[in-house]
Amino acid sequence: MTEHNAAGSRWSDLERPPLNTTALRRGLIVPGSLWASLDVVTATGSTNSDLAARADSLPEGAVLVAEEQTRGRGRLDRNWSAPARSGLFVSVLLRPGPDVPVERWGWLPLLTGVAVATAVARTAGVDTALKWPNDLLVTVGGKEGDDSAKEERKAGGILAERAGDDAVIVGIGLNVTLTESELPVPGAGSLALANAVSVDRDPLLRAVLRGMERWYGAWRDAAGDPGESGLQEAYVAGCATLGRPVRAELPGERQVVGDAVAIDGDGRLVIATEGGGREAVGAGDVVHLRAS
Repeated sequence: MTEHNAAGSRWSDLERPPLNTTALRRGLIVPGSLWASLDVVTATGSTNSDLAARADSLPEGAVLVAEEQTRGRGRLDRNWSAPARSGLFVSVLLRPGPDVPVERWGWLPLLTGVAVATAVARTAGVDTALKWPNDLLVTVGGKEGDDSAKEERKAGGILAERAGDDAVIVGIGLNVTLTESELPVPGAGSLALANAVSVDRDPLLRAVLRGMERWYGAWRDAAGDPGESGLQEAYVAGCATLGRPVRAELPGERQVVGDAVAIDGDGRLVIATEGGGREAVGAGDVVHLRAS
């Protein structure tokens, strides 16, 4: 983990300036705020791993941001990599208990998705959608009125991991200025490719963390109840998976195919199967299928 230091290395790419750590701290670490500390490092393997290693000594609300992640992880052990200062790579440490029962902690990645999607829409001017459970989708390509050339692409992802008995680390990876040639995999996207009106990462990060703070406070005040806090309704409103035919690839090489019809009280995706039944999926990989 490398702290920001030499000015030369910080400004090696003027189109991708470094985050302003001082201004971020001034705007986010204020009395009464959830955020207790904010550190920005030049490069690290994984911000989630770094916070996990120090979780016992850190307060709730510790934030770690990397300008470059070399071993970032997504769900299902997928790698997440991008050029330096081309995105947001941030992890936060949360301690929801004892206010929130452990069985409701599974809502944290969905809560984060709502906060990120809202921040991107407001700050970057990009229409976003959430793919269950934790991917941020943007629309790339196509001209005004020509939907045939438009593609729905993943521009961000969220990974929540337990750290000990009482902590959860939530990691966010968001592609901001990646060009087509820099994308880690075909079919990925970025805010720039989605014609963002702004790709300034400082206000975007502030908006993400402020949105997380608002939703986390409401959710915790409601003892993690997704209905009472309004979280379930907000997630459903922004979820692109609902109303579509899907294939859920589950552990053990089992698949469930059908129409995604609901998000239940546990944050699971409810699929209406071809046989007329319903199955709630809590883990696995969901593929959006084309309507026949």
